[in-house]
Amino acid sequence: MRWTVRFALPALLLAITLFVILYIKFAQIWDQYSAPSYAWASLQNTFRGSKLDNPPAVVGKVDDKVVIMAKVESENTDWVAANLPDWQHAIYTVNPSASTPNTTLTTPQNKGHESMAYLTYIIDHYTSLPSTLAFIHPHRRGFTDAWHTDTPLHDNVDALRTLRLAYVQQNGYVNLRCNWNPGCLKAHRKNKHITAEVWHELFKGASKASFSQPGYVPGEVGAACCAQFAVSRERVLERPLSDYEGFRQWVVDTQMSDARSGRVLEFLWHVIFGMDAVYCPDERSCYCNVYGRC
Repeated sequence: MRWTVRFALPALLLAITLFVILYIKFAQIWDQYSAPSYAWASLQNTFRGSKLDNPPAVVGKVDDKVVIMAKVESENTDWVAANLPDWQHAIYTVNPSASTPNTTLTTPQNKGHESMAYLTYIIDHYTSLPSTLAFIHPHRRGFTDAWHTDTPLHDNVDALRTLRLAYVQQNGYVNLRCNWNPGCLKAHRKNKHITAEVWHELFKGASKASFSQPGYVPGEVGAACCAQFAVSRERVLERPLSDYEGFRQWVVDTQMSDARSGRVLEFLWHVIFGMDAVYCPDERSCYCNVYGRC
């Protein structure tokens, strides 16, 4: 009996420790969505096996392209240059130290998660943008860090190597995640982060007049998570530079935390780049159009 108790206690402690680690890792989806629901939907999606015939033909010139990301100084992003040599890369260190090389790209402030780097790139390069801009996270792969990267092994290298650039040019904006969960399920479209007040603050003075009308907010806001997407230069230029400057200034000025302000932009990138408030393409069509996985 004593031996059993001695074995059971460490096993229980190990199980609790693993649970805490997983909870911390998935706090993002735990906060906004049902984690068990996400796991079940992902499992179903993995074994769904449904296919379309062939990727539809697309037209559009594809020239230069760039990867944009934010990272903390301790994160290793050497994988970008090593594995994506045909992509330019703009990697912003959001927490530079005294030892950070002068050649390192940095953001004006460490706030808003990846949004500060995304907007800073657009603002600084507005008159010389490449044809295709891919905004991604600094972790290359692995379920615990990159569960939201929508390739079989959750690998951003695979995602960008198979990304159909001509479709990006044709569509203007593509979400790099096709899986509807989290973000597109009906229960997720009543978004607690996008209130009328937040919507008005962010879009006040923006170029699309209907967005800035007092009290206006869409009844639903939905898109597959999690702030990884690609856009064409032409789509970026549909908004004036002042819009992007205003969005970045909102991140700086808002009383929201780093995480909360970043979360607001995460749920609105598709709107900023000209898509409907609910942008949820059929999953099978999305995989086919975006990645050629038909």
